[in-house]
Amino acid sequence: MKKKIIILGSTGSIGKTSLNIVEKNYNKFNVQLLTTNRNTYLLFKQAKKFKTKNVIIFDKEKFYKEKKNPKNIKFNIFNSFKSYLKNNKNCKTDIVVCGISGLSALEPLLDSIKNSKKIAIANKESIICAWPFIKKKLKKYGCELIPLDSEHFSIWKILQSNSANDVSKLLITASGGPFLNKKLSELKFINPKKAIKHPNWRMGKKISIDSATMMNKVFEVIEAKKLFNIDLSKIDIVIHSNSFVHSIIIFKNGTIFSLAHKTSMEIPIGNALLDNYQNRYKFNKKVIENFNSLNFKYPSSNQFPSLKFLKRVKFTDRCYEIILVAANDRLVKYYLDKKINYSKIYFYTNKLLNNPYFKGIINKKISSLKEIYKLVNKVNIAVDKII
Repeated sequence: MKKKIIILGSTGSIGKTSLNIVEKNYNKFNVQLLTTNRNTYLLFKQAKKFKTKNVIIFDKEKFYKEKKNPKNIKFNIFNSFKSYLKNNKNCKTDIVVCGISGLSALEPLLDSIKNSKKIAIANKESIICAWPFIKKKLKKYGCELIPLDSEHFSIWKILQSNSANDVSKLLITASGGPFLNKKLSELKFINPKKAIKHPNWRMGKKISIDSATMMNKVFEVIEAKKLFNIDLSKIDIVIHSNSFVHSIIIFKNGTIFSLAHKTSMEIPIGNALLDNYQNRYKFNKKVIENFNSLNFKYPSSNQFPSLKFLKRVKFTDRCYEIILVAANDRLVKYYLDKKINYSKIYFYTNKLLNNPYFKGIINKKISSLKEIYKLVNKVNIAVDKII
């Protein structure tokens, strides 16, 4: 029987990779729903190819435009996941791939848990900001969550046969991004085009900037703590420029486990979507050469000042993480739009965290989703005022 699959963010890098896997295993999947924010050209191209009748266009302007277009009469076009569910009440799904970036993924993610057996997620922001609500809903509806980021997928895979309680140290690897061998002083006026050129991975613009500043590793440490319930004091970041090893776990009994694979998101996504995933990679002796050049070192917070933000994480599931995520999201957008320079991403984030109002609520616990959205809005307004 074919697995029913929904892909949230089908026009992004995670979505496109997921559809490549579906295409290679077409007899195993039935694509129920595809979504985009604004890339409607690619969305309808994908929908035609995979014979998908249901699509979501989150951008309202694009939604109304495409809804009126007579060419799209074959499709059921929605503006939100809630409206999709309203019109497909008995639509149970085997797998939902969440490839939407930023906190815009939170609402469709929470809505999809109720009707899904498995969530494969590549969205850090939702987990960091709303994990208690996600976790509660996963438990309530018996839905499994699999992280797709290569680091968290590798940790998840290792812990399938080992206990998180037995972890002595968890090392999350970082490539160091495009500026590993540059001084921070050289990067002040670096062009966004250079900052998004990751040496090993092909990713979206926002995550590429986070990789360059290493803010993504700050988020990954917090995410790992939440997903696997491992104490923050046991988690470290190490530079591994090859991006071949994705995590290393040292257990209390002295054994060390690591997971390695080439820099292709097809590997974690394929293994998350299919229990017996078979990719087209054949053994090559050059793979062995990767093991001959395994170099690791601890990163410097002088070179990557964003790492300093981790020292201020005393508790998780607090306002601090939400402020950090929201401020970074807003400031990276300003940088990509060339309205601030590279060094200001850290500078303004730090300034915001030291703002008397935000400093006063850093350790406050969030009690509702409304509070998250309100806080994000306040952060956005504060960032706009600073700029």
